[in-house]
Amino acid sequence: PSSASLAPPRAGQAVSTLRFWLPPSRVCHLLLFPQGEDNFTYCPATGLAEGNEHSSFAGWAFPFPGVFLAEEFISKDEEVGVVELMDRDEWKPSQSGRKKQDYGPKVNFKKQRLKAGGFTGLPSFSKKIVAQMEACSVLGGFMPVEQCNLDYRPERGSAIDPHFDDWWLWGERLVSLNLLSKTVLSMSCDSEDSIQLFPTFSNENGELNPPGSLTQTSSCENSGKQGSSCLLSPRLVPSKEVTVAIHLPRRSLVVLYGEARYKWKHAIHRRHIEHRRVCVTFRELSAEFSAGGRHEELGKELLEIALSFQGTPV
Repeated sequence: PSSASLAPPRAGQAVSTLRFWLPPSRVCHLLLFPQGEDNFTYCPATGLAEGNEHSSFAGWAFPFPGVFLAEEFISKDEEVGVVELMDRDEWKPSQSGRKKQDYGPKVNFKKQRLKAGGFTGLPSFSKKIVAQMEACSVLGGFMPVEQCNLDYRPERGSAIDPHFDDWWLWGERLVSLNLLSKTVLSMSCDSEDSIQLFPTFSNENGELNPPGSLTQTSSCENSGKQGSSCLLSPRLVPSKEVTVAIHLPRRSLVVLYGEARYKWKHAIHRRHIEHRRVCVTFRELSAEFSAGGRHEELGKELLEIALSFQGTPV
């Protein structure tokens, strides 16, 4: 859960005037996160998307639910071993300069048709990785039925356009392990809705962060009041104007679920591939293929194959 909280209104403060107070030890300092063209940066410590320093949203933030990030999910030695095993198999050409290895059933998403085909399970080296996921609070009961390895290289201009993963076959949680180099997962939203932003404060004294980024309301100016006693009301902005950067360190595990899965598209831009990057994505079955679902029996069959961990790329 997010550690960001809405500060309770003080005596005489209008209830409609809200603010976030971020404990100094939990503030994501923007200097730690190189900024690209995204105008917000996700802070794992607070669960907030914070306006980037040089954007028009500096000093503003909003809750960004549905992201779980675990750094150093595997060790350096494990990373070397996993990639070495991957490279023993063929990497097949994919779209936008990527190469891929698939471990999963044969699917026609357009016609919603599915069969096991040549699927023989997830690879043996993933068994330990999947077992480690059980320690993650958001991955209780997670049973991967498909694994996709993607190889990104700057010399190929590798990228992936903003998209939603399918939700007819794949379930809510998308789990990705980021290997060999850091990158940025860019989140965007096509919704016609608006997002409510709140001014942020960086310490208990109520100093604005960054200083001077917020202007006083006209009522404050007229009354002659100064400083943090005059707080801005929440600001509404169109969702389409907002992009959020989720910084993925090397060897980190990221889970997208809830709004981050179903409301926000995710992408990897070319400018964020500086060195070779390998992404390992695990997907679970949707409700339709799970217990009580229309295709429960087929789902059971696929899970039994997947969790044998005897697979080769299809």
